[in-house]
Amino acid sequence: MAHSDDVRTRQGTAKQTVMIVDDHPLVCKGLAGLIKDEPDLEGVAVAGNVAEAVALMRHTSPDLMLLDHSLPGMGGLDFLKNARSEFPGLSVLVISMHEESVYAERVLRAGARGYIIKQEPGEKVVEAIRCVLSGNIYASPSLLSRLLQIIAGSGEGLSGKDGLASLADRELQVFSLIGEGCAAREIAKRLNLSPKTVQTYREHIKAKLGLKIATELTRYAVLWYKGNH
Repeated sequence: MAHSDDVRTRQGTAKQTVMIVDDHPLVCKGLAGLIKDEPDLEGVAVAGNVAEAVALMRHTSPDLMLLDHSLPGMGGLDFLKNARSEFPGLSVLVISMHEESVYAERVLRAGARGYIIKQEPGEKVVEAIRCVLSGNIYASPSLLSRLLQIIAGSGEGLSGKDGLASLADRELQVFSLIGEGCAAREIAKRLNLSPKTVQTYREHIKAKLGLKIATELTRYAVLWYKGNH
């Protein structure tokens, strides 16, 4: 989509601009269509990976980035942290295939202004975009309730201390790559780690998930990955 420095509605009010970062072309097309149909919104760029996204952000300066959590390479969470550092005024709405109990709190802590799953209908996605653009935080009612409990001091975290929610961000990245079928050396290469460090992460993950052997970890990771991609 072409960038316009003076995008305006029929009423003469400047549109708010949205950049889409997602490595699935069909998803990008659908999201771009949703935005195009809204008189107050304008899609200014579509990126399929981190390098494209950074270059386009510097050129287009969007009001909001609609970010897929599962990007190839660096991954959406690390990219979010870096983007918020380089572009502190940028609002980010994360859109994901993953259930919010695993990722929502992580992305909000990393600087996102909202989290919505891709299974939501189009009108909900547009509602979330407008909510974030208006300066608010978008989350589902159940997530908002949990966050309020945390603020009030009666919650442990978004989804307690057990299961995948107990994994640190890097551990969850390693777990996801195991599920994708990557060997230790490939994981090390993708995350810029040593194979020994990857093995240490694997041991930590097994301990936190109550798994005893490597094959159990691999089986669990593969099943989880298939169910979330």
